[in-house]
Amino acid sequence: MSTVHNESLCMIWEVGSFVHNKIEQAVWGDGVVRLLADFLRMRNPSAKGWSYRTIYKMVRFYRTYSASTFVNLVKSYGLEDYPLRQMSKRARGNVIDFVPNELAQSPQESFVPIELTQMPTVLLATGWSNHQLIMSQCKNDEQRLFYMLYAAHEQLEYKELQRALKTDAMASILGAKDSQSGALLKQYPQASLLFKDTVYLEMFGLPLHYKETKLRKSIVAHMRDFILELGKDFLFVDEEYCVTVGSKTFKIDLLFYHRLLQCLVAIELKTAEFHPKDLGQLEFYLEALDQEERRSNENPSIGILLCKEADMEVVRFAMNRSMSPTMVALYKEQLQVGGVIQRSLVEFCDFLSRGGKKQSN
Repeated sequence: MSTVHNESLCMIWEVGSFVHNKIEQAVWGDGVVRLLADFLRMRNPSAKGWSYRTIYKMVRFYRTYSASTFVNLVKSYGLEDYPLRQMSKRARGNVIDFVPNELAQSPQESFVPIELTQMPTVLLATGWSNHQLIMSQCKNDEQRLFYMLYAAHEQLEYKELQRALKTDAMASILGAKDSQSGALLKQYPQASLLFKDTVYLEMFGLPLHYKETKLRKSIVAHMRDFILELGKDFLFVDEEYCVTVGSKTFKIDLLFYHRLLQCLVAIELKTAEFHPKDLGQLEFYLEALDQEERRSNENPSIGILLCKEADMEVVRFAMNRSMSPTMVALYKEQLQVGGVIQRSLVEFCDFLSRGGKKQSN
């Protein structure tokens, strides 16, 4: 499947390059491209994906990613051989069975198949359908690079990537560290690239006024959508999870387990504006989880306060004094598409270059 995927994108790149060069050299005009599409359809009526519009998408694919601005951007983040290096490492570790022949026969991690020498290999990170979506909705090279890397890391299908673009995942992920405690970033340096600072819950259809119980039940009823919004590494444990301290029992609104970080994640729901006292309650729950529930092979628990509103200056002050791995995230009842922030992708690219694994301390 990897071979088919790679060959398909190579073919699209080569077709785009061929038609682009013909147009640039004034050998072909718009009418000739239409004739080419008609000829291919007549030659093989059963073949799909060779319409006039699709051929021009292939040309756009070539033009967009052969531009020196994109090529230099990829080089600046050290992604010249991404994702080939990750594929090669997995192959040597016997994690996957299907590896492109060129890779399987090469002992060098940086080996690039001959047919890929003119195409940035980072394009292999995701499929043609996702590339079409990225090209149509992203406004600059940084956004395009981020979303193809994000789609690869999260293994996003077309509709999932479409939602990530609508909910401005780039801004939500790259801006998350502003609402995370120093203890969280120290214990889990990659946390800012795994947790969003805003989640959208428009699929719940919440009423105008509701209590935390209603919010929690809505999340449980739409758990699949909620987990996809949080991230694919979350596993749901229970709602109103009971922890006993002394003679008293306390209930954590939602408890998850994070596969990559190998730790429990407690989520407390607040339908009102964030208040610093909420953080003290969450830190108490984390201490109870670590002392009473955490297993020897697990890392310290993480706490997330999911609030309806927050004054980010108050959040910043509270995070500066928090001694536990905590963060504050906001939830939105309606989908609000915002502009993607312009930030460096260095940390995200470094995270991916490690194969999306935990950074060693």
